[in-house]
Amino acid sequence: MSLMLSACNVNTAPGNETQTSESAQGAKWSKSTAGQLRDALNKRAEHGLDKMNFEVAGEPDSAEGDASLTKAALAYAGALARGATDPTKLYDVYNVPRPNPDLQQGLAQALQQGKLGEWLESLAPQDANYRKLSAAYVALRKQGQAATPAIPDKGEPLKPGATDARIPMIASQLVAADYLDRAAAGGNRYTPAMAVAVKRMQADYGIKPDGVIGSDALAILNLSDADRARAIAVNMERLRWLERTPPGTRIDVNVAAARLSYWRDGKLVNSRKVVVGEPDTETPQLGSPIFRLVANPTWTVPRSIQEKEIASKGADYLRRNNMEWKDGSVVQQSGPKNSLGLVKFDMQNDHAIYLHDTPAKPLFNEVQRQRSHGCVRVEDALGFAAMLAEDEGVTDEWNKARATGKETFVKLPRQIPVRMLYQTVLFDEAGEPVIRNDPYGWNDRVAQALGLGTTTNYRVKPEGVDVGP
Repeated sequence: MSLMLSACNVNTAPGNETQTSESAQGAKWSKSTAGQLRDALNKRAEHGLDKMNFEVAGEPDSAEGDASLTKAALAYAGALARGATDPTKLYDVYNVPRPNPDLQQGLAQALQQGKLGEWLESLAPQDANYRKLSAAYVALRKQGQAATPAIPDKGEPLKPGATDARIPMIASQLVAADYLDRAAAGGNRYTPAMAVAVKRMQADYGIKPDGVIGSDALAILNLSDADRARAIAVNMERLRWLERTPPGTRIDVNVAAARLSYWRDGKLVNSRKVVVGEPDTETPQLGSPIFRLVANPTWTVPRSIQEKEIASKGADYLRRNNMEWKDGSVVQQSGPKNSLGLVKFDMQNDHAIYLHDTPAKPLFNEVQRQRSHGCVRVEDALGFAAMLAEDEGVTDEWNKARATGKETFVKLPRQIPVRMLYQTVLFDEAGEPVIRNDPYGWNDRVAQALGLGTTTNYRVKPEGVDVGP
């Protein structure tokens, strides 16, 4: 049996992916453990890695054979443990904490105990969501991953009031994309509620919002089995990039879905909407802690926003928005009109990315909330700040800071890790995976690296992005 191995897939340890330690090089293979490796590779579709090539050319009867088996085992182990791709090479910015197991030592121990298959399987994420993605991918693979769209385009556009057998499938996709309430879906008639949902979707994607489902609108909603399989495999890969035991208390921001999840001592205690960067000013994938709350923040306008959007404004604009020049920069003073709102969640990173309040509350009612200059605007940010202050035991300090009406800092007794993630497969109330929009088009580069090709991606085209960060 021979399975080809791409050199880029060898991913055994950070900075030393293509080398093996003496313990791994000297590992003794048996027919049993060699068979376990081949069995594991034959089942690699369970991890969405079936389009990646591995080579097992040797047999456990010589030093050369053992070396070949060791190289293949470490390559596959790296793909399971840390991802088959390197996100720091796929994206300009990626510093979310990643797993870093000692794969050479693990391989040596697995070979010694004769439990190579068990060890390999233990390296992938073990949570329920990963298993569900795996099951969904395998099921789609068995169906052949047809490239034919699920909803056929018959050429004639669908207008509100029409009756068509495709309506339930269209409604289902509108529900999955958050444009339509589940209770409003059902039947073969194109209802007024569906028309409103379609118009919102068309506006988000730069299509004339007339409610008529033509080829463009249908293409946005339409997913083939191949599209679904690709998205699921990409999201399994993204989960493999993440450390297996993240901090029990943390904040996760799913940039693709524009939602925040607050975990406390290992339990999800709060979830809310956020507004993130628009496609041209994407919110990067960061791991960065909140170290203090800022009450009544001022905002020093970044040079890029200042030059592009404010430099041409006159003194009246600055006065109306409580802005003034200070040391060559435009500074917006504290107050309800401040672009940071009434609270800023200060974070430690080199990219000037942080969470904050906003006076632009209507944006939280949008379905596609990629509408900022890169920072993350939090729904009911004052309520969220009060929650963090209470959990961290600084409620009194926070209330006093707010009461000053001036920019005041409240240091947290411990930093709260924040992870900016990008996940386009969510789970519905029944726990089933739901494919969502890929607003930044970031799936393609991962899919290509996994050997899954690319797909036509309809990008969100937000309008009316304000000057806020």
